[in-house]
Amino acid sequence: MSVSDRTIRTPQADLRLSQSSGRGMPIVMIHGSGSSRAVFARQFDSPLADAHRLIAFDLPGHGDSSDARDPATAYTISGLAQTTARLLDALGIDRAIIFGWSLGGHVAIELASFHHAVRGLMLTGTPPVSRGPLGMLRGFHANWDMLLASKKVYSERDIERFEALCFGDTASPSFREAIRRTDGRLRAGVARSMFAGKGADQKQVVEHAPFPVAVINGEHDPLVRLSYFETVAYGSLWEHCHVIPGAGHAPFWEHPELFNPLLSRFAETVVMQSATKTARRSQAG
Repeated sequence: MSVSDRTIRTPQADLRLSQSSGRGMPIVMIHGSGSSRAVFARQFDSPLADAHRLIAFDLPGHGDSSDARDPATAYTISGLAQTTARLLDALGIDRAIIFGWSLGGHVAIELASFHHAVRGLMLTGTPPVSRGPLGMLRGFHANWDMLLASKKVYSERDIERFEALCFGDTASPSFREAIRRTDGRLRAGVARSMFAGKGADQKQVVEHAPFPVAVINGEHDPLVRLSYFETVAYGSLWEHCHVIPGAGHAPFWEHPELFNPLLSRFAETVVMQSATKTARRSQAG
């Protein structure tokens, strides 16, 4: 298995990505706020990278990608989803599993509301909330730490606290640098757009999804309400809402030995269902 890096120019930003040489259905992984594609290193360093074409990229204003050319437009959930769609189109991807973590999960749901390539959706640390403040309050813990998600300028103390919220005591040394590098205008813009109820109603998207939706969270996630996930009337929930024991907000990083087999099994389900639907369409035609 080999991993290659390249930069894709989109109208909003130049996106840096990594992809594995696996030939199976692509799995596109979208990181959270203040992070980068490096957070998925433990998926790339696993059999998943041989079985599937893993693709991870840095969102605009993160990692090795450029800041947005038009922050007011790009730094919203809708804007980030449109940029992701441009990336998929540039890579010629017409079917894929989308795995979104935290902010990346919200981007993934928005993407799934309009892009034809989505065959399966996996969410981690991402409550699919209804539009506006009330929906946000139902899905997230209401505490002072949540203000960090919308704060434009971080102090060193803010960086340390945000790192702890995301990774507990398991962070790689590079993760703090990723938080420091992040364009703070994105945090402010995304928070404004979500509280204003812009973009798709994410709860409805998940409830009416025509493809499998997987939900995998950490047992001790400090940011999201695990009880909320049980209130969503999923139309096509895969198995059940999985909880990784002993993990926090980033179970795929903290406990890849438990997380990766779930992602692999979910991918197998999506591939089989996608093949079945294709065969039925061929027979009908």
